[in-house]
Amino acid sequence: MPNERHPLGIIMLDIAIERPPGDVGHSASWPFEVIFKTVPGATARKVVGGDDADLMDAFVAAGEVLRAQGAVGLTTSCGFLASRQRELSARMTLPLATSSLLQLPMVERCLPRGRRAGVITYDADALTERHFTSVGADPSTPVAGLPPDGGLRAHIEHGQPYDRDRIGNDICSAVRALLANNRDIGALVFECTNLPPFSNEVSREFGLPVYDILTLGRWFHSGLIQGAASQSFGTGQA
Repeated sequence: MPNERHPLGIIMLDIAIERPPGDVGHSASWPFEVIFKTVPGATARKVVGGDDADLMDAFVAAGEVLRAQGAVGLTTSCGFLASRQRELSARMTLPLATSSLLQLPMVERCLPRGRRAGVITYDADALTERHFTSVGADPSTPVAGLPPDGGLRAHIEHGQPYDRDRIGNDICSAVRALLANNRDIGALVFECTNLPPFSNEVSREFGLPVYDILTLGRWFHSGLIQGAASQSFGTGQA
């Protein structure tokens, strides 16, 4: 029987950063094959700030390159692309899951009565109502952001060395602030695709389930590969 390839395609922002295991852009983070395509000019600040309308054609083109390379579905390396979920998925040939925030409605419905999900994000000031409504989530979802002068933004936007301890401390501080202000949090969703290297330790420390781009990607891919060897998306033929 031939060796079938069913990789997940990951559309990457145009940033040169260290990506440890657990990061969306490290192939060892995934239990299946992944392939990557960078969108030129898609800087972190441009996308996080929502100044990315002129990049949509390039995102679609990157998705088509990944399809041609054998991808069975697509995701991205920035959770802020949640605001473009409907626009981009409508234009892609393959199924697209832009952001870990897509998990919010399902997570909320799975929690006990009186509990809700909270979001840890790269930039709380930039996360708007549109990011939530575009993925069918509640815009009033509690949010805590990493500090503007913290380790992750220093690395991504200012070229400083990757400092795992500093970034981990920033994440835990954000979680503590979120929980202090919202006593009903029953689960965490990490918006930022660079945070999954810390998901396990955050879950252990705070006793909460953590959902991120990797949990989304594993779920998404598990459905995409059902019958992928014999089915072409968009043809309706097995």
